[in-house]
Amino acid sequence: MKISIIIPILNEAATIRTLLSYLIEKSSTKNTISEIIVVDGGSIDGSQEIIEQVSNIEDITITLIRSKKGRAIQLNTGAKVASGEILYFLHADSYPPKHYDRYILEEVEKGNNAGCFRMKFDYNHWWLRFLSWLTQFESKRCRGGDQSQFITKKLFEEIGGYDESYIVYEDNELVDRLFALKEFVIIPKYVITSARRYREIGVFRLQYHFFNIHMRRWMGASSEDLYRYYKEKVVN
Repeated sequence: MKISIIIPILNEAATIRTLLSYLIEKSSTKNTISEIIVVDGGSIDGSQEIIEQVSNIEDITITLIRSKKGRAIQLNTGAKVASGEILYFLHADSYPPKHYDRYILEEVEKGNNAGCFRMKFDYNHWWLRFLSWLTQFESKRCRGGDQSQFITKKLFEEIGGYDESYIVYEDNELVDRLFALKEFVIIPKYVITSARRYREIGVFRLQYHFFNIHMRRWMGASSEDLYRYYKEKVVN
């Protein structure tokens, strides 16, 4: 089996070159990676040119795909063209552990068809350390897209992929369905993810908004309501 890595981006010129090189360097062997698919939602900062430059010098296939904006749409677009039997969805500012490919393959060989890694932030704030500590527990409430997500392509297609009606919360919605099927495992290794949004907005202010999004979802809010709140309170 081989892994297709799928990375949705929008204006990630500052990080995407480093991430692509990191993924190739930290894999156990290049034979386990079918390809890296970068799905661009309309970048205007030079991201596309950087990816094309990197794809010409690396010996793992790096493919740039253009898509409509929206993480769920971009992730599904990448999955449709992926040739690997395992899909690995990764944020552009998250760095998986060394030998991440081996860990994923080992879990799938055990019969675990979906899961994620634990997570740490690149910012030493006590609250973020606490959130990172929570990611060790096998609860869907302790999950998030920053932890990255692996899933066999067969299972992904069976459950219908990401729900494209979600502009935000798409990762959690997918995890909810996988937990309902008892198809989820947490690998005890750490993804290191950027805390840039926490730095920009403030740790507790942003956490308050994320808590509100989770509560609104639990109380039955629509995907449109969640996006409206996110756009008003987090993006702007």
